[in-house]
Amino acid sequence: MIILYAGLLLGILGLIFGGVLTFAAKKFHVEVDERVEQIKECLGGANCGACGYAGCDAFAQAVVDGKAPIDGCAPAGAKGIEKIGKIMGMEANVGERMVARVLCQGAKGVALDRYEYDGYKSCAVAASLAGGPKACRFSCIGLGDCQDKCKFDAITMKDGLAHIDPAKCTACGACVKACPRSIISLLPVSQSVIVRCRNTDTARAARAVCMDACIGCGRCKKQCQYDAIIVENGLARIDHEKCTRCGECAAVCPCKCIVIE
Repeated sequence: MIILYAGLLLGILGLIFGGVLTFAAKKFHVEVDERVEQIKECLGGANCGACGYAGCDAFAQAVVDGKAPIDGCAPAGAKGIEKIGKIMGMEANVGERMVARVLCQGAKGVALDRYEYDGYKSCAVAASLAGGPKACRFSCIGLGDCQDKCKFDAITMKDGLAHIDPAKCTACGACVKACPRSIISLLPVSQSVIVRCRNTDTARAARAVCMDACIGCGRCKKQCQYDAIIVENGLARIDHEKCTRCGECAAVCPCKCIVIE
């Protein structure tokens, strides 16, 4: 008999609590705009934070609320942005795809070492110790801060130099922010002729610390038939609006610091 009463009591309590929960669910129900979920499906899904929000959920909600632009997620790509535009009933102005480029060729054995670094594996930390282990103050430190920040497995480290796979790169910009030397830049994918050096020291000083440093000799400028190359502060710079990607500048560069990606 006691067991029967106990079972009955538990049943009554269950009904009471069930009723309370049902009432609370209806009372405090918050309508969720279905567009939020639709937009989330168009995003990169890595919660990389490149959009400036805490994650994909927050960004999708911000787009629906009109607080974030529909093209604010670079990893979504052109197709994703176009889909978001259709969901929001807006026209998406999708530009050329961007990719991250490493503007340095200072791998181990190419850029000279100032000292042997044996500390915490961080470019930012190493850069704060006497300017970093590499003698070139413009070089990639090569300890992988950019690789650690990349959510898309687009960066590998080889011989103390970062290498970016353009096929995997989503142009989220996390690697750009992580690099203490600012040697990674986001560039349109069509800008395939790249000066992979940022050393603005004199030719003698640049060559003394890196065998592949630009020495500002001007041979590339003389060779270019389209007036697409300028040499400023001892460093060649390419005007990509004039560049035809003929490759003549790369062919005559004595330091091989102009490359065609």
